[in-house]
Amino acid sequence: MSNRLDRNALRYLALPGSDVFTRRRTALEHHWTRGARKVLDAGFGNGWFSYRAYRSGAAVTAVANQPELIAKAKALYNGFLGIPETSMTFRQMNLYDVGRIEDRFDEIICYETLEHIRDDAKITRSFFDILKPGGVLHLCCPNAEHPRWRMEELDRDETGGHVRYGYTEQSYRDLLEPIGFRLERFEGVGGSALVFVQERLQAAARRWFGEAGAFAVALLAAPLSRFDPKQPKAPFSIYVRAIKPQDARC
Repeated sequence: MSNRLDRNALRYLALPGSDVFTRRRTALEHHWTRGARKVLDAGFGNGWFSYRAYRSGAAVTAVANQPELIAKAKALYNGFLGIPETSMTFRQMNLYDVGRIEDRFDEIICYETLEHIRDDAKITRSFFDILKPGGVLHLCCPNAEHPRWRMEELDRDETGGHVRYGYTEQSYRDLLEPIGFRLERFEGVGGSALVFVQERLQAAARRWFGEAGAFAVALLAAPLSRFDPKQPKAPFSIYVRAIKPQDARC
């Protein structure tokens, strides 16, 4: 028991983790609403954004398809932090099945996930269906035109890697507007300074010192995320705030 508590205490202190851009995406919260509401976190990773949504007043349902992520999230957030499962619920679910969720949501968060899914139109159609009228989809994915992603070998078999390089503002429009979403706002995530930190400095620290080195670089670089421009010339990722119109059918 003590070892489990110690492990969860360390995991809590390490949040949001060593990924430089997770810290930068935290600033996207200024696009969220606040207060009592229902939020779906689709592809929740380590649960950081689910936790942030909970802290902002939401009842959160978080889904992922990896059982180990579910177990860790429940142990940390429901167990160690004592958050009731009625306030933060973690469910194992393939995103292709997300349309089967009976609840309806005020907001959906889907960060750095859709680029792993071949049938993105099916997923975003499901998002539209389970949002309440006036609900908001917060979507953030790699910038398909960034040279870092263009060098990547794509996962043709949809086994967990990127199945596409990402999205542009236009490809977001091509995907979401035919479904019925109104695209309200775009924001670039990750200018050249943050990319250099993650792709060069942090990668070198990870090779030499493992995850501890990568985490140290992330801590030292944390102030940079506060000054990252909202519209960098070549953003690493692109965020879009998409609205389900009030007059849309449920």
